[in-house]
Amino acid sequence: MLLKDFDFELPKTAIALRPAAPRDAARLLGVDPRGGNPFLEARVRDLPAYLRPGDVMVFNNTKVLPAVLSGVRPPRSDDAPAVEVSLTLLERQADGAWQAFARPARRLRVGDAVILGAGEEQAALRITGKEPDGAVTVVAAGAGQSVEALMARFGAMPLPPYIAREADDRDFTDYQTVYASREGAVAAPTAGLHFTPELLERLTARGVRSAFVTLHVGAGTFLPVKTENVASHHMHAEHCDIGAETAGLINECRERGGRVVAVGTTSLRLLETAAREDGFIGPYRGETRIFIKPGHRFRITDLLLTNFHLPKSTLFMLVCAFAGTALMKNAYALAVAGGFRFYSYGDACLLHRAESEIV
Repeated sequence: MLLKDFDFELPKTAIALRPAAPRDAARLLGVDPRGGNPFLEARVRDLPAYLRPGDVMVFNNTKVLPAVLSGVRPPRSDDAPAVEVSLTLLERQADGAWQAFARPARRLRVGDAVILGAGEEQAALRITGKEPDGAVTVVAAGAGQSVEALMARFGAMPLPPYIAREADDRDFTDYQTVYASREGAVAAPTAGLHFTPELLERLTARGVRSAFVTLHVGAGTFLPVKTENVASHHMHAEHCDIGAETAGLINECRERGGRVVAVGTTSLRLLETAAREDGFIGPYRGETRIFIKPGHRFRITDLLLTNFHLPKSTLFMLVCAFAGTALMKNAYALAVAGGFRFYSYGDACLLHRAESEIV
């Protein structure tokens, strides 16, 4: 299985820079590999019509941190320039330090300060460690301060690199699901961005039940696959949690013949990580590195709501595994020709699983 097998043409004009307003006005492409006409077009707000009473929708309730900090590394000498620095915080360490991606990492050394803000509002981070891949370790430089407090004061939302603009105040709301409750992600579970409180109420009125899991999306979600042989790619670990109540709700749904609908690839990856061989699920807390690609046998999920993903990405491989590679390439070609909007702020697909039966 080669990386080129998951390539497709995508014009830059198809990349959404802002979300639909309201959120549930985004377009929806239904993809059903089970026969007949495999494609239908609707809006996300039409979801209740395509789901059944007794179905369970599984949402990822992770909350995105304002994890991007922009500052200045002061000059090291009178004739040297200051350096503008961008830090994307990734993960808190046990001692309160944070791991971060730095740009430009080559201009930073252990011991450097990065000044945030200006005037009386000024504060600083200090570099305490550096890795060859551009990752650094930072701590708050001021007495009694924490990185978390500086993030709250100075942080911006960590928009994906393919959204070619600076994050602004609108993104604090737009790049967060309405049900986000557990802080820890540095990227949004973007399928969930389409939901409004009103849509959630209509789904409940339809008899669709909601279950919540947590997968803290890491910056590794943006890293490209660099190996031509897909099997050689390694996923970054992401912290995740399924509680006993959610596991029980999913198992009950499966026992009575209802369908499990994963809202986003993060929810699906966690469900498949925690799935047992018998096709049921138990509580789970830990990490996942699961890499879902064609050939994966799904144990839990019947339908997947997801956005349109990048060419040659692990997420496009995942949707190909779920609904079929040839069908998904046709679906994406139809979406490009039809003016659907791609990526985090774009439109959505509702995919039916290609297999006739779950394990």
